Amino acid sequence: MKINWGTGIVIGMTLFISFILYLVFNMLTNEKFDHDLVTEDYYKKELLFQQEIDAETRGNALTENISDRRIENGWLIEFPEDLKLAEISGNLNFYRPSNAELDFDIPLNLKSNRIEIDDAKLIPGRWNINIHWEYQGENYLYKKEIVY
Repeated sequence: MKINWGTGIVIGMTLFISFILYLVFNMLTNEKFDHDLVTEDYYKKELLFQQEIDAETRGNALTENISDRRIENGWLIEFPEDLKLAEISGNLNFYRPSNAELDFDIPLNLKSNRIEIDDAKLIPGRWNINIHWEYQGENYLYKKEIVY
């Protein structure tokens, strides 16, 4: 049987469409590609977005903002030394975009201006650090994306 060019195009397109459908099916069903990119209560958080912008602007306007860096056994977060630690309250959140089960929160009860996050809590990959804190009646926000 002789295959003409029209039949060849149809066979080629059928193979291509089958390949694309296989890739889509594989991406949707494989747990390796399961990403939790959207936070819960997305729309409720979106309504508070201007307040977050204001809090982040206030934090950036400080003479010295929060700093963070990798250390030998984890991650170090340092608050400015000129702040009174007893007046700081809030929450430290590590958010993992690719796996919601790895997210964790730490309430801010500061005894020193340093918080060390243990290496066991952080697996390699991308993390979002969000520190929502209040100091002397003002809300502040520190955001950073890191690769651990």
